[in-house]
Amino acid sequence: MSIDATTVRKIAGLARIAVTEQETAAMVPELNNILGWIEQLGEVDVTGVEPLAAVIPNHLRLRDDVVTDGGIRDAVLANAPQAEHGFFAVPKVIE
Repeated sequence: MSIDATTVRKIAGLARIAVTEQETAAMVPELNNILGWIEQLGEVDVTGVEPLAAVIPNHLRLRDDVVTDGGIRDAVLANAPQAEHGFFAVPKVIE
């Protein structure tokens, strides 16, 4: 695929970027070089290569998903300014 000045102006219009004729002429070979690099990447044989999400192996440390009550309700409520019936007591906000 080759890019010409018309395509550069269309891309600039879609991106809402104002470009002069000199800038357009300078961008044509640069964009064609970029497309050439992309074509080179398409020529690489990647059969049997697994896709990577990261360069280093990452293993998640998992724990059992067990529901517990925490067992420290009294210690948590000791920090509350006011507690009633095992819960935090807050002042009424709505009148």
